[in-house]
Amino acid sequence: MASVSVVSGGDKGEDSGSTENIRSSAVLPWDRFSTWAHCICIVTFDLELGQAIEVIYPGHVKLSEQEKSNICYLAFPDSNSGCMGDTQFHVRIRQAPGHRGLLLEHRLYNQKCPIYLQADPGHYCGYVYFRQVKDKTLPRGYFQKSVVLISRFPFVNLFTEVCALIAPEYFDNGEPSIEAACHDIDQWPAPVPGELVNLPLLGTVIQAYIPSQNNKVGLSSPTSPLKVNSSLTPTVIPSVHEINIFRCFYPILSHIHMLWELVLTAEPIVVMASSPSTCSEMVQALVSMIAPLMFCADYRPFFTIHDSEFKEYTTKSHAPPPVILGVTNPFFAKTLQHWPHIIRVCESPNLAYQKHKLKKGGNLKMLDSKPGVYTYYRPFLHKDKTILKKLLKGVQTKRPSEVQTALLRRHLLELTQSFMIPLERYMASLMPLQKNISPYKAAPTPRPFNPDDFIATLGTSGPQLTSGTKGDWVGLYRRFFRSANFSGWFNTRYREVSQKLQVLQLEALSDANLKLWVRGKQEVEVVDMILRIRHKLEQSESEDVPLNKSTRQQLKLRMDDIICTLPEDLKTVLKSS
Repeated sequence: MASVSVVSGGDKGEDSGSTENIRSSAVLPWDRFSTWAHCICIVTFDLELGQAIEVIYPGHVKLSEQEKSNICYLAFPDSNSGCMGDTQFHVRIRQAPGHRGLLLEHRLYNQKCPIYLQADPGHYCGYVYFRQVKDKTLPRGYFQKSVVLISRFPFVNLFTEVCALIAPEYFDNGEPSIEAACHDIDQWPAPVPGELVNLPLLGTVIQAYIPSQNNKVGLSSPTSPLKVNSSLTPTVIPSVHEINIFRCFYPILSHIHMLWELVLTAEPIVVMASSPSTCSEMVQALVSMIAPLMFCADYRPFFTIHDSEFKEYTTKSHAPPPVILGVTNPFFAKTLQHWPHIIRVCESPNLAYQKHKLKKGGNLKMLDSKPGVYTYYRPFLHKDKTILKKLLKGVQTKRPSEVQTALLRRHLLELTQSFMIPLERYMASLMPLQKNISPYKAAPTPRPFNPDDFIATLGTSGPQLTSGTKGDWVGLYRRFFRSANFSGWFNTRYREVSQKLQVLQLEALSDANLKLWVRGKQEVEVVDMILRIRHKLEQSESEDVPLNKSTRQQLKLRMDDIICTLPEDLKTVLKSS
């Protein structure tokens, strides 16, 4: 097990956190840092221990032994490719059980950000900057170290840039640069969705837009930059999370629609490459294919044979779980050859587009040879040849890769929206009529989701209304219903609809004449009503029910109205409780 030494990072306990408004300046040391990052780890190669954590900063941060071990092994490339020089990639780590969840600032952020960019209470994102250079003064002849930034946010572009600033400074100047970087991050404003932020770091300024769920489709950031109160020209991050998906998918572009189906239905996929940069980027591109739908299954942009979930994901005694794995170790070619969907990525930067045929059957045994897509899957939908021709023509005319990515992303977005709009419409139809909501009864619940009833609606309101893509949409929906993505989407929507019904019931109650209702009621009924109103108010305070301020105040007045009708002893008890 990796050993750990720590440097002093302040005396504020790990569980402390500001409960004040996220814009408040009255925050304690490390509150702002903890919002953006959990910690920064320096991982080195120890002759006796192997990969080991040398420093965790800030020093008060706690990691479990399992988390430390996973960070150690994920911090270095897991292949024979060498990866000389500097290599950047990202990882995803499962949080150990029993550790604290999200901070208040994370929960506030999650309420307004796009669902697929939420801070995850069960996982950390890790951003790695690995350096390997020859050094004859060291016993093994090589200098090998990584700077790993651990965060709750899936801001791949932003934190890749942050690590690209921090790591070289650390390699040149040692630990003081890490301390300086952490103190800079501790001055950053909170990540509020919909706002453009200036983030000072080590003598430069990063400017980034934090996406909001209210952004219009296709708009990732505002056009007008923030002014910087210094002579520095800011480094502008066009998107905190969107990578160049065209560059990733170009060699296998002819299979893009099939890959979209695989990701949509949360099929097990393994991405094999020779470098962690390539496999982590491909996994990220796959997960982003179904935006704005959230990918609700597991995914690991880079996965090693030493990972604590290795046996969980590689056992042959049962079907592979719904997860997308990015791997580099050749050992996986044999261990995972039973997986149903495998993408072999070629590393050549000059690789031209090839119309790869899908490799099936016995070809799955040849994974250590040719790049391509290996699967038994038969797509439900036909390819959209128009977009494929448009993208290939763009290659011939040397259209910029960023423009190609925008075209491909827009196509995938429209495909996902065409698939989801009928589901959203059907979900809305499960809402009870507002006239059936009584102020004096518990809020009604949505009617149950019936797959057959939904399928029956497709003839008149199906995806054919918004998409020209042909094929077996019904078969794809039925497969989607069995996936983690459907469960995640439905549970989120059901919770939102239930909360909406709660709000409508409370609004009706706030407008009701409770002085009239209380006449002829027994004391126990009146007390029960008071306690129910109080409970709903407490729920709304904790953000479980998004109740507006005026309705909340009106309910308090209604509660006071009926408390006044009770005997003095009960009044005293209810007012003091």
